Parts: sequence; C-alpha cells; structure tokens
Amino acid sequence: MSRLTIYRDDAPDSPILRTEDPVAMAAELGAIGVRFERWESPVTLSPEDDAETILAAYKPYLDTLMGTTGAGSADVIKLTPDHPQAAPLRAKFINEHSHTEDEVRFFVHGSGNFVLHLNGRIYDAHCTAGDLISVPANIRHWFDAGERPFFTALRIFTDTSGWVPHFTGDDISARFPAA
Repeated sequence: MSRLTIYRDDAPDSPILRTEDPVAMAAELGAIGVRFERWESPVTLSPEDDAETILAAYKPYLDTLMGTTGAGSADVIKLTPDHPQAAPLRAKFINEHSHTEDEVRFFVHGSGNFVLHLNGRIYDAHCTAGDLISVPANIRHWFDAGERPFFTALRIFTDTSGWVPHFTGDDISARFPAA
C-alpha cells in the first residue's frame, strides 16, 4: 500500500505525519509541487514482460501524460533482487541528488521510496504498483527500493539523454532510511 511519511530534516525518529490515504498523500505532496496520483489501469502485465510489451501496453497513457508534461521519451526500468547490478544501482539512486527536469515515474509492479528533501522537511513517498509520481526539477531527493529491490516503472523524460543526476554530496539519505 502507498504511504507518505513526513519528518523534520533534523528528526529522523519522529514522524510529523504518516498516511496511507492517497487523497491526503496527493494533497501533502501537491503542496510542495509534487504530483501524486493512483491510477486504476485496465492494463494487466506480468513482471516477466519485457520493456517493449510494457511500453506498448501503456502507450495511450504515456501519449497523454507526455503531452501534458512536454516529455520527449519514455523507457522502462526493472530491478529485481537477482539483477547483477542491483547493489550498485541502489548505491547510485540512494544518494541525494536533483535533476534539471521533472522526474516522472509510474510504478507498474513492485514498490520503492521517493524521498524528498525540501523546506526543512523529509517527505518519504512509498510508491506501489499503480502510483504516478512527478518530482519537479531541482528538488533534492533520493530513491530507495531496499536491499532486495523489486519494481518495474515507466520513466518519462523531457531531455532525451535520460536520467542525469546532480549529486549534492549531503549524506542525509543515510540519516533517513526509507520508511
């Protein structure tokens, strides 16, 4: 189930808010400019489906979404515990960074945490299958799917060069493990 946990950025052991209500999540995240939606998709796919099958199944949704965001490309990222690069990818994603474009993700399978650092607060958005999250450009954040990751997500990009992080060098993600 999707969940949002909010902390002060100096108090990792004291949540200010914890909710699993998608309407409340959308409102809290919307207040900081982050788009969060739950999609009830008629598309049924297997975790074994390849990227081309997933992109084709979601093409009508992607066309609409890319039109509203001005995005130029989409791809699929899949990460499983047995992926040979699971640990190095986690190490890269878990470091606080920002992007010069919005980071848009739709979870097809599994789950992961987008953790945002903004205005003295930490917003830990645990996203699950059916969740769409769009983190605006220049918001500091990190992503963690845990030591045994399992997720498939559509990634949408404006810049066709894809995922380009700008790491902050702050170790805050070590102080705020994903909830």
